[in-house]
Amino acid sequence: MTANDSITADPQVLALQNILTSEQEPLARRFRALFSLKYLASLKPPTEQTVPAIEAIAAAFGSPSALLKHELAYCLGQSRHDAAVPPLRRVLENKEEDAMCRHEAAEALGAIGDMGSLPLLKQLRDDGKEVDVVRETCDIAVDRIEWEHGVQRKQEQLKQSDFASIDPAPPLPQASQASSIEDLEKTLLDTSLPLFQRYRAMFALRDLSSPPDLPTAVPAIKALSRGLSDPSALFRHEIAFVFGQLSHPASIPSLVETLSNTKEASMVRHEAAEALGSLGDEEGVEDILRKFLDDPEQVVRESVIVALDMAEFEKNGETEYAIVPDRETVAA
Repeated sequence: MTANDSITADPQVLALQNILTSEQEPLARRFRALFSLKYLASLKPPTEQTVPAIEAIAAAFGSPSALLKHELAYCLGQSRHDAAVPPLRRVLENKEEDAMCRHEAAEALGAIGDMGSLPLLKQLRDDGKEVDVVRETCDIAVDRIEWEHGVQRKQEQLKQSDFASIDPAPPLPQASQASSIEDLEKTLLDTSLPLFQRYRAMFALRDLSSPPDLPTAVPAIKALSRGLSDPSALFRHEIAFVFGQLSHPASIPSLVETLSNTKEASMVRHEAAEALGSLGDEEGVEDILRKFLDDPEQVVRESVIVALDMAEFEKNGETEYAIVPDRETVAA
């Protein structure tokens, strides 16, 4: 059976793939189709739709949209399935590809925990000519894979997170989280430390911010906000991503400031826009986002389109940011 046969064998997957890969479809609809496929690709245990869904996601890497392609890589990583490894490696190795997509492919290989990708990740990590965002992501991915397969993981007692995502780094273990927010912030902002360790502090602070009524939530968010002045664009973009996960109103001022800063890296501004989309039911957020629909940066413009769709989803109280094809769609 060829890859194409395995996709077309499933009408639901094919319907979603047709939406995802069509340049005529609105971007927001394509994103919803992607997250529907991500759901199918990530089911545990895997089903007969798992590999076809992964192949359907990978089929969209021909798109000219860097935003969409970076999201494809993220979703493939979240599947944690070996079938996602070959397309992710191809994206990472392709130096003609947008750096934002290559970074996300490296991060996804780390999320999968693929030991076979370590030589490639280490090679790019140690390549002084490689762009910073790719080199730094490979550094974190190497540490994550080695942590996952090493003795350290078995010795650590990690707090159960409220978030189902496979993150670039695990939060610091429970014993370390007993330390104060000030201590975690110090680790977060210490540029002399390995990025993997700083990310662990970042995700520990995230977990101290959820649920939103925790007494530690607002202080932890303020600590995370200070990370938005870090010299690494990769680091700043991850802070904005965490704010999107948290959807806490206390993060809105920092996110608006980041999105409004036209000198900021587009990958950071894009993440700030989507984080604001997750806060779409908060007063004034949609009006702020609409101001950037004509932004000079394509990835920011597209992120705002998706963010406004996410905001609509939040306001409507929908349960899943996805498309479940009806019989008509499947038959089309």
